[in-house]
Parts: sequence; C-alpha cells; structure tokens
Amino acid sequence: MIAPIPTADFAKHSDQLQLLPDICIASTGTVGSVLLFGDRDPSQMRDIALPTDSATSRKLCMWILEQMGFNPRPVDMGPDLGQMLERCDGALLIGDRALDEAARHPELIRMDLGKTWLELTGFPMVFAVYAAHRDAPVHELKQAHNLLQRQLESYENSDVKRQAIIDSTSKRSGFSNERITQYFEEVKLRLDSDGEAGLKHFLNQVCDVSDYQIVDI
Repeated sequence: MIAPIPTADFAKHSDQLQLLPDICIASTGTVGSVLLFGDRDPSQMRDIALPTDSATSRKLCMWILEQMGFNPRPVDMGPDLGQMLERCDGALLIGDRALDEAARHPELIRMDLGKTWLELTGFPMVFAVYAAHRDAPVHELKQAHNLLQRQLESYENSDVKRQAIIDSTSKRSGFSNERITQYFEEVKLRLDSDGEAGLKHFLNQVCDVSDYQIVDI
C-alpha cells in the first residue's frame, strides 16, 4: 500500500497518489551516490548519457545544467560508465554503481547533484518520497506511517540496530563499513520543514507540479 518512489514518479502520478509526511530519502548537500562523471567540465559536455532507471536524477541533472546555462543533449543508455563515456561526454550514475565508480575513478567525478542542488536553491534535495494511492484507507495509512516512524526512531536511537543495518548493507553491496557509514550520514530519512520546502521547489520548478495531496496523519 505504501512504498518509497522516486520524487519524479510521484510528480508524474500526483493526481493518483498522496504523499506521506515526515519520511523521505534526501540529502542536504553531498549525497555521494548521484554523480555526473566525465573527462571534461560540464560546461564543455555536448551530450550526457542518462540511465533509464532514474527518473528523479535524470530530471534533476538536466535542470541543474540548464540553470547553469548549459544545454547538452540527453542520451538514454544502460548504466555502464565505460560504454556511456565511449559515446557521450558525460554520464550520470546513481546508487551502488555511482559509489563503485566513484571509488574506482575519482578523477572522473564532475558533479555531485545533491551538493549542486543545495548550492543553486538553498534546499535539501528529496530524491524519493513515501506515497500511497489516494483511495487507500486512512486508518491503514496511519498504522503504516506509525510503523515506519518507529523503525526510523529505532535506527536513530539504537547503536546496535544502526550497526546491524550498516553491516548487512556492507555485506550485500560489497562496500566497506566505513563507506556505508558515510553514506548513511549523507542521506536524510526525515522530511523536516527544510525538506518539505526543497520537495515543493523540486515539484514546482523541475516537474511543473504545484497541486499534490499530503496524507493528514
């Protein structure tokens, strides 16, 4: 009933979905896992390879470059850095692939999109939100919201719980505990007032959505 979805996907279906308050996946500045790679400055990129599995980051990347006065051609490609940069001047990667390639090729990092968004707007960047269909029963949404809140509080307040999540994520991803710890420090999971302002700005300015519904918890 409730699922985390890319913010751009929420915008696309905002007439059918409603947003849950208080929780999100965001960053205030550097996020480390949404990166533009290339062997030249973004001002000199004629085209940028965009992964097909990243609606929010795709929109964010092209909007940022437009705000900076650049107009590269977007090219849809699979998320393989080598193939992307063989064909295009720039390549956008997200998630584990971005973390992996950043570790292997730090000299190719040209932009952290979370950091640049903050510099341009002054707001946190909300990459994903929790949403449900508008016809979902309110009492069930409240129960699910309370469960998510309790899980988040447990993560925030229990060193044992937090370390267990870091250990399991490190084992699954292959990244060191130190890098996963840093990643969780870069990512925000609470949608506070600053995050709400950043979300509104992204929906309005990047997705052209001004009317959306928030669940009254």
